[in-house]
Amino acid sequence: MAQRVMILATDGFEQSELTGPKERLEQAGYETVVVSPQDGEIRGWNGGDWGDKVKVDLPLDEAEAGEFDAIVMPGGQINPDKLRLEDKAIKLVRDFNASGKPVAAICHAPWLLIEADIVRGKTATSWPSVRKDLENAGANVVDKEAAVDGNIITSRNPDDIPAFSQAIITALEKVRASEPA
Repeated sequence: MAQRVMILATDGFEQSELTGPKERLEQAGYETVVVSPQDGEIRGWNGGDWGDKVKVDLPLDEAEAGEFDAIVMPGGQINPDKLRLEDKAIKLVRDFNASGKPVAAICHAPWLLIEADIVRGKTATSWPSVRKDLENAGANVVDKEAAVDGNIITSRNPDDIPAFSQAIITALEKVRASEPA
């Protein structure tokens, strides 16, 4: 059975930061499931205006970390700011982290890692305006395409999507290799 990856998002996600990793993960043989507090569809943000709609596969209130192998959180300013106010979203981030499963956040999405209080002592990166927030939350902030510290994977912006996606795939391969045959 293919490993399952939760993509946690809501209206205002940075379009390329959801669709890019989603496409790369699917091409590598992973099942992706878009989870959102909204039913039906969510709409991306693309180039300073509203972008395309993406189908929601599973409502947030029905999502459980135990049913997935990793969580991916796209950025954009609107999306993570809305999601960090959702108790269930923060619980999921904590649950994935507690289980040692890959927790991946790009751009502004590290706000969710901060809200879940899981970056203290971790090396992480983000969009420049989020870096002080990471630092204040106790993270060791770096400026690189993808920062991997244990199960925490972070990236800066849409230009980093190839490195971000590869870091997620590498982490999933490690999870698969550690599972009993």
